[in-house]
Amino acid sequence: MAGDRWATFDCYGTLIDWNGGIRGELARVFGEERADELLTRYHELEPQLEADGTRSYRGVLTEAMRELGAPAGEEDALARSLPSWRPFPEVPASLKQARGRGWKLAILSNTDRDFIDASMAQLGVPFEVAIVASEIGSYKPALGHWQAFEREAGRLPDVHVAASLFHDIGPANELGLRSIWINRLGEQPGPEPTHELPDLSGLAETLEDLA
Repeated sequence: MAGDRWATFDCYGTLIDWNGGIRGELARVFGEERADELLTRYHELEPQLEADGTRSYRGVLTEAMRELGAPAGEEDALARSLPSWRPFPEVPASLKQARGRGWKLAILSNTDRDFIDASMAQLGVPFEVAIVASEIGSYKPALGHWQAFEREAGRLPDVHVAASLFHDIGPANELGLRSIWINRLGEQPGPEPTHELPDLSGLAETLEDLA
């Protein structure tokens, strides 16, 4: 595996429409008028709930809903809905193009095995490796995912692709990795990626340029 070209990916927010999936459930449970405010609050809660690495992602989602004030019976609404969250439209074709150019693909995700299996089925593109937080007891931005990948592949990846500066680009920089930041939200960079794209449409060409 050491001679292969590896691209690692974050999943939620990068490949799967994470904000869309969460916001849709928040609107259903709490009402459309509160959805944006609660989505912002969710983004504040999630890293706090992940910080010590002891909760499964199902547990993180459920506790976040509890802290947002979900009514009885809806605490697991996000966990129930996650397997149906859809990829961004350009993602499956872009991943296929990268594979067609000989890239091996891996997912490094702050999630659980059953969730990532459901999301990979939605993507419809094979990944050689999928490393999930609940199996390694570590959530990004801690370095556990990359360390687990290195144990499996024999080295660190050539390029890491992700939408989150905090969870992914920062630690990729710390490890000296080349990165592609998928800036879907028009954000200003904090940690500087190697390359920036608005979505995955130019993925295959950019991977070639960085390789």
